Amino acid sequence: MARIRVGVLASGRGTDFQSLVDARDRGDLDVELAVLVCNVPGAPVTERARTAGVPVAVVDHRPFKGDREGFEREVAKVLKGRRVDLVVFAGFMRIVSPYFVREFPLRVINIHPSLLPAFPGTHAQADALAFGAKVSGCTIHFVDASVDGGPIILQKAVPVLDDDTPETLAARILEQEHVFLPLAVRLFAEGRLKVEGRRVRIDGSGMDVPRPA
Repeated sequence: MARIRVGVLASGRGTDFQSLVDARDRGDLDVELAVLVCNVPGAPVTERARTAGVPVAVVDHRPFKGDREGFEREVAKVLKGRRVDLVVFAGFMRIVSPYFVREFPLRVINIHPSLLPAFPGTHAQADALAFGAKVSGCTIHFVDASVDGGPIILQKAVPVLDDDTPETLAARILEQEHVFLPLAVRLFAEGRLKVEGRRVRIDGSGMDVPRPA
């Protein structure tokens, strides 16, 4: 099987992106990181990509003035130009339109810092604390036209401690994101994921992988 080409979309520090680079460099993830697309000029993730030898494209969303599809068409042009097989949202702080989902059907995955369907949106850690949740975690899922609602690939639970703040809970979840995002990409790359409606069935035969729960 040929190595798949992965395009990563990110907006900020890039630690989830770095987890993919590190897994590639360790030999745990046999993919081609074909391009990083960043919508925030100067974001730290762009320097991480350059250091890792990954091509960088900056597509600033602001000049599009709310024209989501226009912005996404530019992003899709970059991804298709790099012949990307899989798109990974790794801290990409934009909600995509149905247009983008149609362009890459069941070929876009996202990581979210909660156990979906609980606490979707941009304040998941604070929402979990405000609700009084005792357990939170991270979810890697396929992206569909909903907000954080696509078929779930992997989840990892972490405890919510009595003295947690949104920042301490986020840090605990992030540690697990760095383990399970590369694993999800590997499962896709090796053809081990089968989507049946909302269910994602995983063929884990012959793999020595961390337990997702």
